[in-house]
Amino acid sequence: MSKKPSYKVKTGEIVEIETPEKPQEIEVLPEDIPIEIIYQDSDIVVVNKPPGMMAHPIPSRVSGTLVNALLHAVRDFQGISGELRPGIVHRLDKDTSGVMVVAKNDFSHLSLSRQFRDRKTRKVYIALARGRIERDEFDVNAPIGRHPVIRVKMTVRADGRESYTHFKVLKRFGELATLVLAFPRTGRTHQIRLHLKHVGNPVMGDEVYGKAGLDRVYGINRQMLHALRLGFFHPRTGRWMDFVAPIPEDFKQAVKGIYDSSR
Repeated sequence: MSKKPSYKVKTGEIVEIETPEKPQEIEVLPEDIPIEIIYQDSDIVVVNKPPGMMAHPIPSRVSGTLVNALLHAVRDFQGISGELRPGIVHRLDKDTSGVMVVAKNDFSHLSLSRQFRDRKTRKVYIALARGRIERDEFDVNAPIGRHPVIRVKMTVRADGRESYTHFKVLKRFGELATLVLAFPRTGRTHQIRLHLKHVGNPVMGDEVYGKAGLDRVYGINRQMLHALRLGFFHPRTGRWMDFVAPIPEDFKQAVKGIYDSSR
């Protein structure tokens, strides 16, 4: 008989644990899906991920992802850990667009993973936040952990992992919204979205942490967060590289809708 996680075991009770079977291997096939490649060489490929595309397959969705698209578009993957597949070293949420770097081989995968882990990369995002942010620049240092009840969500909590983001205001649209740049120093799940919610200005169109239903009146149909810029050291040459992903059309239209409404 299963018990709630809060149940306290009593003396004399026997605890039985069922271990799940080994998860079934996911077969990921190449798919002819348009993908914008910003740069590539024999070690890496840099792409501008469109909104609505998952970065990596999961058991419930093995097609339509960035990995499927790359397997079709790029022919010289040397494989990661013995498997012929792209090396995803960092991810963007499905509805977040923007620049991503992908490793083509084990050497690059290890180097890039270490750079992200050791915070040697430079990431810049642009976001449309709900409401007016008065400060021109500000820092949010708020630890992030798993939501205690809704396990698919994250939350700011005292016992969470260190999470730090610097923000800079680009433009205010009256009381409706604020266009900001975000410079995450750590790489926690949903970090920018949570930190903007934490200061009372969630990302517009955010279904999980914002007020997406109210934002649709401005033509916003997904979270207005875009990975604008990514810098890192090339895994083989050590040369610093910096890439910019053009802002997608739906983001531009959202800003226009907010601007028109704020006049």
